[in-house]
Amino acid sequence: MTAARRRIAANPIPYWSTAGKTREVFDEAFRDFQEIGFTAVKADVPDGMSPAEYRDWIGGYGLMPALSLFNSPFDETVDLAEEVEKAKRFAATQVALGLDRTMISSMSVPARMAEPAVGAGFDAGRLARAIDNCGTVCRVLRAEGLWPLHHSHVGGVFETEEEIVRLLDDLGPDVIGFGPDTGHLRWAGVEPAAFIRRYADRIGGIHLKDCFPDLLAAESRAGLTYRQVQRTKRLWAEPGRGVIDFAAVLAAIPAGYDGDFMIEVDEPSVASKRESHRISFEWARRTLA
Repeated sequence: MTAARRRIAANPIPYWSTAGKTREVFDEAFRDFQEIGFTAVKADVPDGMSPAEYRDWIGGYGLMPALSLFNSPFDETVDLAEEVEKAKRFAATQVALGLDRTMISSMSVPARMAEPAVGAGFDAGRLARAIDNCGTVCRVLRAEGLWPLHHSHVGGVFETEEEIVRLLDDLGPDVIGFGPDTGHLRWAGVEPAAFIRRYADRIGGIHLKDCFPDLLAAESRAGLTYRQVQRTKRLWAEPGRGVIDFAAVLAAIPAGYDGDFMIEVDEPSVASKRESHRISFEWARRTLA
């Protein structure tokens, strides 16, 4: 993908997060995205559908497949051989869609979902094992034709700045690239622009998400789980409506950046999913121009 082909893409998380990944749910999202003006959507091929069928389906809405995500806990709960086979299947689908990169992330470690964004239950051995497991999966993805980009996510084993740095520095640029999420970085106490500058030579994709200030401090959300914080609608904000300095974020991205700009608002702050995406798209069209 060249710099001239960078797209404003959408991730339909709020459509399926409670309703499920059904055809009807995705059709609603794709209709909204087409009407709003998006031209690309996170590549999320339903079970039983071939890559060619998926391309035809989203193409009917004027959409192209965009950067997807491979997710694994990467900790002691996984069978590494099974994760490797899952990675091979995932890569085959993504490459068949014409994609050359993917986000890779750790999510849903129970202790961290219960007490998010503070590195709950840190264990040095778990971190080392997760880095090794992630490295194995990254090498498999690269061998299959996909460039893996670490995607920061609250609730996973690579949650805090120290953990993300360990992962990126231990594995190195030949194994893993960088695909930041501005919102998840900020929630975990990491300044997005500074962190992007630190790993700018490895960036291949980005999720643009904003945060309200209300629940960023740990004491302000004491006793609330990840899901409960999210459901307040006072965590995630449509880009430009929260505290993230997107001018600094965009200035930190290299001029030669050739990835998509993906809008992702896991829990819209407004009542309508469509309106949330319209607000986000209009902001992106003005800001990224």
